[in-house]
Amino acid sequence: MARFDEKLIRRLKTETDIVRLVESYGTKLNPRPGGEEMLGLCPIHDDKNPSLVVNRKKNVWNCLGACGKGGDVIEWVMHAEKVGFRHAVELLRDGAAGLHGRGRGGAQAKNSRVLAAPVDTKADDGQLLRQIADYYHSRLKESPKALAYLQKRGITNSEAIDRFKIGFSDRTLGMRLPINAVSAGKEIRKRLKGLGVIKKTGSEAMRGCVTFPVFMEGGGVGEIYGRRIDDHPTQGDCAKLGNLL
Repeated sequence: MARFDEKLIRRLKTETDIVRLVESYGTKLNPRPGGEEMLGLCPIHDDKNPSLVVNRKKNVWNCLGACGKGGDVIEWVMHAEKVGFRHAVELLRDGAAGLHGRGRGGAQAKNSRVLAAPVDTKADDGQLLRQIADYYHSRLKESPKALAYLQKRGITNSEAIDRFKIGFSDRTLGMRLPINAVSAGKEIRKRLKGLGVIKKTGSEAMRGCVTFPVFMEGGGVGEIYGRRIDDHPTQGDCAKLGNLL
């Protein structure tokens, strides 16, 4: 599992307004008599009488009805979008949560993908690998563990890290691709499997690896090498994908 910076998690939990977040999904909230809380119809189950309680001061929500769910802003997105913890954090961090206006139940959650895709399906193989390398590079700066690994190996020059696009595969690429149920999703996954980025199982080949791209003339990437640093039986083993050189 990708490890997010605890500061990011705390910031999302404290700075995301739970009332605005809930209402952005089409749930109308009204003040609860005699208190700081607000009430609305719970979108997680078929709610006939308002059972969703939202507390702006504590920035939490709770359903007093059939589903009995509750939690913070991250858990709200997990239930509203029908996604896991990592995906919910990505949506909140990117400001993408609640933009769909689905309303109650989030019926379209599994058929939507709102995080910006890091790849262009029209790019040639070299440029496609470059886009993957760029994405992994952006994820490196979100991973204290990967940065600590580089520091331990004596790689501390930020300019060199940026120049050579050293990156980290934190298992978030898949959630940013178009879903497999649409043609664009099938096509990009087919191409990424051909390049070795994605395995036949659908998982990322470089998951848990610090990545080192090899550039070609013209700016494309011919290969990407990886050094696994997570808790995995093959920790420390090297991986390679691309083979365009």
